[in-house]
Amino acid sequence: MIALKLVYLANIIVAGWISITSLFFPRTAVSSVFSNTVAYSEVIRLVGALWGGIFVLSALGLFYHRKMDLVLFFQLIYKGSWLLFVILPCILEKKPYPEGMAFFFLIWCLVLPFVIPWKAFFQ
Repeated sequence: MIALKLVYLANIIVAGWISITSLFFPRTAVSSVFSNTVAYSEVIRLVGALWGGIFVLSALGLFYHRKMDLVLFFQLIYKGSWLLFVILPCILEKKPYPEGMAFFFLIWCLVLPFVIPWKAFFQ
């Protein structure tokens, strides 16, 4: 239970920062969040909205952690997909990619399978 709350807390901090930066300061997000590997586009704000949703659901997860487990499963799917289908080809083709975000996603994909209460999740 403590590990689950720590994951939600980390989500609140990281998703909150990315959401606020991407929604309200998208040009700053290009350099800080995306490490200047993407050009400015309104899609940055779409990413900010998605992370804002994760931020809100993670805040609820601190108090209703069993009901919010689905947000962790969702993160495992989309972060793992992004690593596999976007970052891995970038690495293999020696193209630039947001290394900080990729590292965070990799850590998250390694941690989440051990934190998600699978038995309760599938009941």
